[in-house]
Amino acid sequence: MAQLMTRVDDTLIADLDDIVSSGEFKTRSDAVRSAIEHMLTERRRRLEGEAIVEGYRRLPESEEEMLWAAQNARDMVAEEPWERW
Repeated sequence: MAQLMTRVDDTLIADLDDIVSSGEFKTRSDAVRSAIEHMLTERRRRLEGEAIVEGYRRLPESEEEMLWAAQNARDMVAEEPWERW
């Protein structure tokens, strides 16, 4: 595993230590690793969303496709065995 060294503001370290002290993470490293993973996951999702939007801009859905999708959604809802709570 690679090691990452960085400088952070004292306030960030205090907040990070609070998170570790609360038991949410075992160590600072675990917390920082989780934050990086979260940031990268959010970035990947954003880029995927942008790619989907761009695809629809280049090739919009036809009226026929929109009607088919709406009918399909209505049929799926109608087939659902809804129960009252």
